[in-house]
Amino acid sequence: MSRTFTVFSKDLILNKQAMSQKWHVTLHETQRTLQDCYDELQTFGLSQDQIPLIVKLVENPDYDYLPGFDIFNGGTNIEQHDLIHIVLGRGLRVKDEAFVLGFTAGSTNRVSTTEERLYSFFSKYVYPKNYQFSDDDIHVYKDAVKLGFISDCLALDKIDFGPLMHLSLSEVRQKIGLEVDLLKAYYKIEAKRYPIVTESNRNLI
Repeated sequence: MSRTFTVFSKDLILNKQAMSQKWHVTLHETQRTLQDCYDELQTFGLSQDQIPLIVKLVENPDYDYLPGFDIFNGGTNIEQHDLIHIVLGRGLRVKDEAFVLGFTAGSTNRVSTTEERLYSFFSKYVYPKNYQFSDDDIHVYKDAVKLGFISDCLALDKIDFGPLMHLSLSEVRQKIGLEVDLLKAYYKIEAKRYPIVTESNRNLI
C-alpha cells in the first residue's frame, strides 16, 4: 500500500513537471481572462512552501526580515509572480523565469548596475542547482531589466491584479500600460539569439 502511494506521488510530481514545461499563454492570446489562465496554472504550479528559502529571501518581500533594507527591487510573492508570467506571455522554463524577474525589476525604474550584478551572482552561484541561471539566462535577465525600464507600464510588483482578474488578457495589458509590440519585438530578437531554445521561440507562436 505504501509503495503504491509512493509511485503514485512520483508519477504525479513528474506529470506536474511535464505540464509546467509545456504550459505557455502567448501574447497572441487576448480573449481568455486573467482568472482563467491563473486557475489553469494553479493546477500544477509551485506553492510558496515548495520554493527554497534562499530564493524567497531574495525575491519575495514577505520574507524580508530587514524592512526598509531591500537589496533587490521588484520582489513579489508567488501569486503576483505567476500573474506577471501570464501578462508578459511567458511560460515557466528557465529563460521565461529570467525574463519575468528582469522585466519586473526593470519596471520599478530603480535597478542599478550593481544590483544587476549582485542578482546575477546569486542566481548563478548561490541558488540551489535547479534554480541557477546560466550565462545565457543572465543575458536574458539583463535584457529584460532594460526593457522593463524603457517600458511605460506600471511597476509590475505594485499592481493590484485583484480587480483585473475578470478581464481579458488584452484588457489587462492595456490597463497596466504594457506595450505588447515592444515585447514582441524583443521576443523576435531572443528567438534569433537562441534558435534551438524552446522558451525563446514559442513566444512567436
